[in-house]
Amino acid sequence: MSTPQIVLGAMNFGTRVDTGTAFDLLDRFVERGGEWIDTADVYAFWNDPSGDGGQSERVIGSWLAARPGVRDRVRISTKTGVRGGLGPATVTEAAAGSLRRLGTERVDLYWAHTDDRDADPAATAEVFGGLVERGIADRIGASNHTSWRVQRLRGLAAARGIPAFGAVQLRHSYVVPRPGAALPDVGHVLLCADAADLAAAENLELWAYTPLVNGALSRTDRTLPEAYDHPGTVARLAALDAVAADLGATRNQVVLAWLLAGGSGRSGRTGDLAVPPAWPLVGVSGIGQLDEVLDARDLVLDAAARERLDTAA
Repeated sequence: MSTPQIVLGAMNFGTRVDTGTAFDLLDRFVERGGEWIDTADVYAFWNDPSGDGGQSERVIGSWLAARPGVRDRVRISTKTGVRGGLGPATVTEAAAGSLRRLGTERVDLYWAHTDDRDADPAATAEVFGGLVERGIADRIGASNHTSWRVQRLRGLAAARGIPAFGAVQLRHSYVVPRPGAALPDVGHVLLCADAADLAAAENLELWAYTPLVNGALSRTDRTLPEAYDHPGTVARLAALDAVAADLGATRNQVVLAWLLAGGSGRSGRTGDLAVPPAWPLVGVSGIGQLDEVLDARDLVLDAAARERLDTAA
């Protein structure tokens, strides 16, 4: 498995983040050694008056076209399934649309964005595996799927001798909501003990979205959702602040360093299970925010810091 990296989340590019600012962020990301850029075919239809998606992919495609040679330096991750489901015809058409908007012949990682219980799982496994076999995607992953569904799809692919999902993408941060509490974000699936165990046991890449809880860990103009209002959050934020003060870092940087480290018996825990290293997806709207999160790559959490963070609450 590759060493986890911070992934630039491009969800708001072309809508809340204008094209010029997006270009500046992408340029800075590459300048600082960033590699992975994550988007989706539906980003961000809810921010656009047309109600259509694809704005983020178009901005990335325009940036790639304006920067000859940069495609060889970055990896593109995109997704489909929110609109139209995961039937073979829909996935095939969606993949072609993403390639067209991105202006590239392939993507490095193509995700089933959300589960589709109405689609034939064997057909879903076959169409995604076929994308790899045809060179449209280097790898495939499952986002917002329960563990048993991921493993069922992987088993169907294995039985057919075709490429299988090798990555999972779930909501994951240092702070966690109350068990069973409803999140305000539709379709989000939280990392649980089973998913952490599956990722570790099957050597699957674990991608963590919303790691900074939409800015609520650090911004005074945002608050954590009500689902996070419990004593465990109070204890974890106190531990986070203590470690950040000791290291001269920000809350965001400590959380990202904690996610990147994972494993080796020193990781954060979900239930009784160690959580493997994670690839945090971070959305930013300014250069200062981008530099802050990228600086987290150089932050080292020693054993004492890990212990303090892991045992809080």
